[in-house]
Amino acid sequence: MTDPTKTPHIAVLGSANMDLVAYVAKAPERGETVTGREFRTVPGGKGANQAVAAARAGATVSMIGAVGTDAFGTQLRTSLEQSGVDTDLLRTVETPTGTAHIVVDDDGGNAIVVIPGANGTVTALAPGDEGLIASADTLLLQLEVPVEGVLAAAQAARRHGVRTVLTPAPARPLPPELLAATDLLLPNEHEAAALTGIADDPRAAAGALLSQVPEVVITLGSRGSLYAARGAEPVTVPARQVTAVDTTGAGDTFAGTLAVALAEGNSVVDALSWASSAAALSVQRPGASASMPYRTEIDGAADGVS
Repeated sequence: MTDPTKTPHIAVLGSANMDLVAYVAKAPERGETVTGREFRTVPGGKGANQAVAAARAGATVSMIGAVGTDAFGTQLRTSLEQSGVDTDLLRTVETPTGTAHIVVDDDGGNAIVVIPGANGTVTALAPGDEGLIASADTLLLQLEVPVEGVLAAAQAARRHGVRTVLTPAPARPLPPELLAATDLLLPNEHEAAALTGIADDPRAAAGALLSQVPEVVITLGSRGSLYAARGAEPVTVPARQVTAVDTTGAGDTFAGTLAVALAEGNSVVDALSWASSAAALSVQRPGASASMPYRTEIDGAADGVS
């Protein structure tokens, strides 16, 4: 990973949740009650997570979204600012702040129920949002806010020539207009299967997605990531092999750091490798945004120091 020649500006439109995390030996089956060993409240939400990841990776980051007037909203805003994220366009609304209820098992796997709350009010751009997007190098998007708001942001980015990276999670059918305004689609293998109907064959799924977007990265968990672009052979970049403690937020760590690496002008393979190092560091720590590494840590891991 080369040193940046300039500090990229990343805009993020997306969710901000308070994660309510229960740690258990084994997640309960339907109708079953289990005893957990620990409970934590951790700032999260895919939008906020990607913003924190990008900021810690060295970018200037601005967050567009919404939180409530409650204590969770105050805590989320403070947490973002402490990570270096600009929150001037993070709205405060009367609807309660979004929450994510997460169960993490001893294998590092998780199950999540998201209550959108204030995130559900982000149905359109507010004054100042388009100007912020126009000033950015990259716009990061996800699907934990209404698709109408995501589409409005993507189309604003397209009008101003800003690169758009969309993580299609939670997976759902995507409007053709949104895909037409997306430069890089970043699903995991399950989301890619849901979008294409092609399971257990990421290369075929990527090929199908390239009929709708010019570039695709499919994350494959411990197997790494697959990059595909129109007119080029797909490339697989291996993951760093580590023992996972908590995989919550790993995909958002990958997305935020990948956006920074690409905005700095690194090759796709180098950017994917660097993002893989960041994700590997994050899964060795509990929590979502709390687990996200800083640039010096990522560089050290990528160089084999850590």
